[in-house]
Amino acid sequence: MLLEGRVAIVTGAGRGIGRAIARKFAAEGAAVVVTARSENEIYEAMNEIRSAGGQAAAVHADLAREIECKKIVDGARAAFGKVDILVNNAGIYGPVTPVEKFPLRDWDLVMNVNLRAPMLLCQLVLPEMYARKSGSILNISTAGAKMAFALSSAYTSSKSGLIGLTHVLAAEAARQGVRVNAICPGPVTETKMSKDLTREFSDYFKSGADETLQQMLQSILQGRPQRTDEIASAALFLVSDQASAITGQTLNVDGGMAFY
Repeated sequence: MLLEGRVAIVTGAGRGIGRAIARKFAAEGAAVVVTARSENEIYEAMNEIRSAGGQAAAVHADLAREIECKKIVDGARAAFGKVDILVNNAGIYGPVTPVEKFPLRDWDLVMNVNLRAPMLLCQLVLPEMYARKSGSILNISTAGAKMAFALSSAYTSSKSGLIGLTHVLAAEAARQGVRVNAICPGPVTETKMSKDLTREFSDYFKSGADETLQQMLQSILQGRPQRTDEIASAALFLVSDQASAITGQTLNVDGGMAFY
């Protein structure tokens, strides 16, 4: 098993990409701490992992609040004694609206969840990783951070900032035995965020949902959306010892949308 004996925190693990990552890690031997704002979903995810024979604990938390970030890390240590892997997956999109109309209150909330919280969680787990001279941090960004998509100012800015944070952390942590990487997924249409955004973009442009989705898929070389299990497989590789020489990198898992 690739993650035998490791303890992983996965944020936004109640559904979608985060839940798929949590399941994948647990199947490879990790004890997984699932956390999200939705209490019902994280307990469902925890029970799903346990039913499959894996180890899991759930911590209900709102990443927009600094004290809740500490609650997550404290909960992981209370459940399993340490943190070896941190996956900063949780994210919110914010209103689908042009920059000149974007509400600053929503801007601040998106930044708090998508960028500030990952930084805070890294601050909390890095000291013990440095002390052990081992650890892996994985940040989930987006293909949109490398391409121009309208009506996504806060989300794109926060996820672009997450790539910058990945680079800085990798530079600081490499000689301490800690690797830091990022994944940029393309559209994962099975997730609630994707379904909600397809509807909201369709409403904004006054077009059919199928038309909006097909226009997006046309920009992908493979001509199809990505699946949560595909993102999870990439995540597993990057946090495992199979990627022991990889740090400071951003892996596109987008079917061929971006080329850098």
